[in-house]
Amino acid sequence: MWRILVVEDDADTARYVADGLRERGHQVVVCRDGVEGLQRAVEQTWDLVVLDRMLPHEVDGLAILATLRNLGKKTPVLVLSALSALDERVRGLNAGGDDYLAKPFAFSELAARVDALMRRAGAGPAARTLQIADLQVDLVRRSVERAGNPIALQPREFRLLCYLMTHARQVVTRTMLLESVWDYHFDPQTNVIDVQISRLRQKVDSGFALPLIHTVRGVGYLLSDTGAPDAP
Repeated sequence: MWRILVVEDDADTARYVADGLRERGHQVVVCRDGVEGLQRAVEQTWDLVVLDRMLPHEVDGLAILATLRNLGKKTPVLVLSALSALDERVRGLNAGGDDYLAKPFAFSELAARVDALMRRAGAGPAARTLQIADLQVDLVRRSVERAGNPIALQPREFRLLCYLMTHARQVVTRTMLLESVWDYHFDPQTNVIDVQISRLRQKVDSGFALPLIHTVRGVGYLLSDTGAPDAP
C-alpha cells in the first residue's frame, strides 16, 4: 500500500483516479486546486503524486513540480494533462515530471504507470495483505476474515477498515477519516463516520472476546489489539 496525493481539479477525473487507486489498496488524498496541492505536496510525505498539468487559479501543475524539485524532493510525479502535443509532454518532463499521461486515459494504463514509477523509485511491491491480531484483509481479493471467518463489507466499510489497519495502533481523527475515506476537505457536520464505525465494529468485533476498534473520546478512533489509550 502506498500513500498517494492526487491533485486534479476535475471532480469526475479525480474520483475516477482516486477510487481506482483505493480499490488497489492505496491510501489516497485528493486536492482540487493548485494552492492546496502545493501545500500538501511540500509539507507532507507521499510515495507518489498524480498531478494535473492544468489547474485553476495561480498555481498550476508545472509550478508545483518546479517547487518540489527546487526543494530537493524526489517524490515520483505522474503528470496528467489534456495537452497531449509533443512539446507539452516535453515541458512536463523537463519541469521534473517522472512520467506524462495524456487525457483521456484508461485506468489500467494509469495503474501500470504508477507501478512502473514505484519500481523505478525502488519501492517494493505494494502489500497484498494487512493483518492485526486475527483480523486479516486481502487487498487483491478485497476480502476480510477474522479468525478464519469471512466478513462481508460494503465498499465504504472496506475502505474505512483498510485505512484503520494501515494506521494500526495509531489514533486517527475525524478529519483524517473525512479526507482519506470520504474525500471531504471540511467537516460537513454529519454523523456519517460514527454510523460507519458502528457498523464496522458490529461486523469486526461482534462475537469476539478481543475488541479491535476503539473510540478515543474527543479525538477519534483506533484499531488496536492492545486496548485504547486514555483520551488527553
